[in-house]
Amino acid sequence: MYLETPSLSFGLLNTNLIHLKMLEEKNDNLQEADGKLEIANDAAQTDTPIEDSATENDLQNVTNTTETDHQEALDAITSSNAAESEDETLKDRHDIPLQDYDTFSLDALVDELKKLVALDKVMSVKDHIEEIKKSFLLQFSHLLDEKKEEFNASNQDPNEEFEYHSPLKAKFDQYYNVFREKRNDHFKHLQTNLKSNLENRLAIVEELKELINPQENIKDTLKHFNDLRERWKNAGPIPKDKYNHVWNNYHFHVENFYDYLHLDREARDLDFKYNLEQKQKIIVRVEELVNETDISKSFRELQDLHRIWKEDIGPVSKEHRDAIWNRFSELTKQIHDKREVLFEGQRANEQKNLETKKEIIAKIEVLATEKVNAHSQWLVQIQKVEALRNDFFAAGKVPSEVNEETWAAFKTAVRNFNSFKNSFYKDIKKDQNDNLNKKMALVAKAKELQESTDFVATTPIMKQIQEEWKQIGHVPKKYSDKIWKEFKDACNHYFDKLKEQKSEENVDEITAFDNKKAYLDTLRAYQLTGDHKTDLDAIKLHIETWKAFGKVPFSRRHIEGKFNKILDALFEKLSLSKKETEMMRFSNRIDSLSGSNDTRKLDNEKIFLMRKIEEVQNEIFQLENNIQFFTNTKNAKKENSIVLEVRKNIAIHKESLEVWKEKLKQLRNLGQE
Repeated sequence: MYLETPSLSFGLLNTNLIHLKMLEEKNDNLQEADGKLEIANDAAQTDTPIEDSATENDLQNVTNTTETDHQEALDAITSSNAAESEDETLKDRHDIPLQDYDTFSLDALVDELKKLVALDKVMSVKDHIEEIKKSFLLQFSHLLDEKKEEFNASNQDPNEEFEYHSPLKAKFDQYYNVFREKRNDHFKHLQTNLKSNLENRLAIVEELKELINPQENIKDTLKHFNDLRERWKNAGPIPKDKYNHVWNNYHFHVENFYDYLHLDREARDLDFKYNLEQKQKIIVRVEELVNETDISKSFRELQDLHRIWKEDIGPVSKEHRDAIWNRFSELTKQIHDKREVLFEGQRANEQKNLETKKEIIAKIEVLATEKVNAHSQWLVQIQKVEALRNDFFAAGKVPSEVNEETWAAFKTAVRNFNSFKNSFYKDIKKDQNDNLNKKMALVAKAKELQESTDFVATTPIMKQIQEEWKQIGHVPKKYSDKIWKEFKDACNHYFDKLKEQKSEENVDEITAFDNKKAYLDTLRAYQLTGDHKTDLDAIKLHIETWKAFGKVPFSRRHIEGKFNKILDALFEKLSLSKKETEMMRFSNRIDSLSGSNDTRKLDNEKIFLMRKIEEVQNEIFQLENNIQFFTNTKNAKKENSIVLEVRKNIAIHKESLEVWKEKLKQLRNLGQE
C-alpha cells in the first residue's frame, strides 16, 4: 500500500502538541527540554495534548488503561522496528521462511547452509543459519557419540586414542566460517556507522534547540530548519536501544519549533486534516490486514505502517486524536492476537511433536533391554533403532523449555542400546581376536616350514596345521582375507615343492624296487658255506648291496619286510651269539629307518630303547632285593632252588640289559654322524 507523505514541514510533527504554558516560557527554559522528555514520550503513544495538570492526570489514567490493554502488541511492533532501524538487512529476513531444520538430515543441513551463505545480504538469514548450526551440531554430536562407543567396544589397544574425521563436518565448518567472516565484517561496518549516525542525529537535535532565537530572521530560520530535516532524513540507522529516545527527542524539539513560530490556525488545521487523511488510509489498510490469512505477512506490514504513523505523519486535531489512535491500537491488538493464536498453534504442534518423540524414546528403551544372541537378530534390532532415530529427527521441534531435556533422553536411550549391543559384539570380538592370534601362529609356522626339504618329517606337520586351521573359528573381517592368503600361499608353496620332488624321485624309486625285487629272488637261493666268518661276511655284503639300491616307493615298502625275513632265516643258521644276532638285526633295522629320512621313527625307537632299559633295570633291582630276603634268613645254610632260579633270571636280565644299552649306543652314534 502506498501512503503519500506530506511535503510541508508539518508532516513531520509528532502526535503531541506542546502545552500552552510551554509557549510562554522563555528561550532559556526551552534549553531544559531534555529533562521534560519523559512526559513527551508518554504522550507520544496517544496523540493526546497536555493542557493542564488536572486534565493531564485524567487523560494519563485513560491512556494507561488503554496502553495496559494493548501494550504487549505495541511493544512487539516497537521492538521489531527498533531492531530493523538499527540493521536494515533484517527487513529482508522475512523473505526466506525459517524452516524446521531439526527434520533435516546432516547432508541436507550442509546443502542449505551452503545456499544461504552465498546470499549477498547474509545477515537477513542469520537466524536461519544459527538454527541450522544448532540442528547440525546436535545430530553430529549424536553421531560422534555412536562412533566413539563403537571404537571403545572394538579397540584392543588402550593407548590408541579415538579419532573421527568427517568430510561432512569439514564442509559445514567451511561454510559456517564464510558466514562468520561476513557477519564480522557486517557488524564491524555497522558499529562504525551506528556510532557516527548517532552522533550526527544528536548534533541535529542540539541545532534544533538553538533555532528558537527571536533575534534571527524567520526566513533564515525556516531555511535552517528545512536543512536540518533533510540531514535528519539521511542520517542513517542508529543503535536500537537509542531509537525511541532519539526519535522522541527530535520530535519534541520540532514541535517546540513550530509552536515558537505561532503558526496560524488555518495552516495548522490544514496540516491536521492532511495527517488525519493519511492515518485513516493506514487504518483502512490495517482493517484489510486483520482478515489476511497470512498472519506473519500481516504483522510485517503492520510494522511498516506503525513506522510511517510514528515517523512520517504528524498529529491530528484534538477531537480525532483519541478515536483514531484507539482504533489503530485496537486493530493492532487484533492482528497481534491472531499472531498469538498462530503461535499457540505452533506450540500445540510442538507439544504433539514432544509426545511423538517421547514415544520414540520409549521404544528405543525397550529395544535396549531385548536380549538377542545372534548376529542376524542384532541386525534387525539395529535397523529398528535406525528407523526410530530417523523418525525422531523427522518429528519436528518441541517446546524450547524441554528441548535439551528431550534431546538428552534420546541420546541416553540410544547410548544404552549401543552399549547393550556392543557388549554382545565385544564378546564376539574377543573370540575373533583369539582366533586371529591362533591363525597368525599357524601362518608363521607354515611360512617357517614352506622351504623345508625334509619332506618326510614336514609333510605330516603341514597337514596337521591345515586341520587345525579348519577347526579355528572366524576372525575379524578386516584381517580374514589377508591371513588366509598368507596361509594358503605358504602351504601351496610347500606342497608344490613336495610334488616336484616326488616327480623327480619317482623314477629312481621304481628302479630301486625293481632291482631289490630281482635281488630278492637271488637271495632266496643263497646257501651258507658252513664257514662262520665267510658266511657272516657274505650276509653283511648282501645287506650293503640291498641298501645301495636305494629307497623304494612308499606303497611298495613291503619288500623290506621280505628281505628282513630272509636275513632272519640266515642268522638262525649261523652259530652266532644271541647278542650278535640281535645287534645285526637291529643294525639292519636302523639302516632302513635312517634311509627313509623319517626322524620321528628314529626318535620313537630311541624312546622305546630307553624305556626298555629302565624296565630291565627295575626288574633286576627287584630280583636282587628278593635274593637279599632269602640270604638274610637265619636258618638259610645253603641256597635253595628258588634262590638259584632268581640268580639265573638276574643273569638273563643283565645280558638283555647289555643288548638294549648297545642298541641305544648305536642309535645315538648314528645321530652324531
